[in-house]
Amino acid sequence: MDSIQVQSFLNGDQSALRELVEKHYTYTFNICLKMLYSHHDAEDVNNEIWIKTISKLSSFNFRSSFKTWLYRIAVNHILDMNKKRVELAISGGFDGYSDNLASIPTNELNGEELIILRESVEEAKISCMSGMLMCLDREQRLIYVMGDIFNIDHSLGSEIFGLSSSNYRKKLSRARGDMNNFMNDQCSLINKNNPCRCSKKTKGFINAGYVDPDKLEFTANYKVKIYDRLADKSDQLDALSSELHTKLFRAHPFEEENVKEALDKWFSSAELRNLLQLDS
Repeated sequence: MDSIQVQSFLNGDQSALRELVEKHYTYTFNICLKMLYSHHDAEDVNNEIWIKTISKLSSFNFRSSFKTWLYRIAVNHILDMNKKRVELAISGGFDGYSDNLASIPTNELNGEELIILRESVEEAKISCMSGMLMCLDREQRLIYVMGDIFNIDHSLGSEIFGLSSSNYRKKLSRARGDMNNFMNDQCSLINKNNPCRCSKKTKGFINAGYVDPDKLEFTANYKVKIYDRLADKSDQLDALSSELHTKLFRAHPFEEENVKEALDKWFSSAELRNLLQLDS
């Protein structure tokens, strides 16, 4: 179906382009969001990826699937781009992140506060886990996000990253191990004996400006979670990726509200239409 839509667009059918973007845009956006933490940066980078993708559609050779081709463009763009602000802010790796978490005061919430701040506690959890991802170097993070969180199979992953299958598996295993080691040592979601609990850190996160109860970034306006939209939800692959930390990341929101706005912007902007050669 994707290849038919690509050919239709190349033959002048712009509605085929809208269908193609609508199908894949939210996946690339959610990958960017997990890579960059910031919604603003994720939207900007995702738009850059799609502008690059559409401008190169005439060179698509139909030998691979469009999805593979798109993800390869996305991976190369993300690996080559300048560091974004959260990457620069969280630059001390897991050791620095651990020190920062330790510096945030711990406050036990009473029963009433647990009810009032319920959404903020969930926001604090997702914000903290998203920060953990930033402790991985960019290639590790991208392989972990695509290979473990979004469950892209190893053969496709190695093709997208231009790695041998054994090298890809090795890099994914190392990223998975680094994440699991940190969470096992720090996070009560993995090890209940750990003192760092989402509810106890929520007030500290609010006071530090990481969580705004009146403007939730990660838990507002979503309908499904990542595990509902996995590329491959086979029981076999789920069994191979049954680590608790992976399941926790897959329970994060899968956000879907950006594609119509982006498409409307592209098709109404004379500058973008000219850049993407939509009128030629």
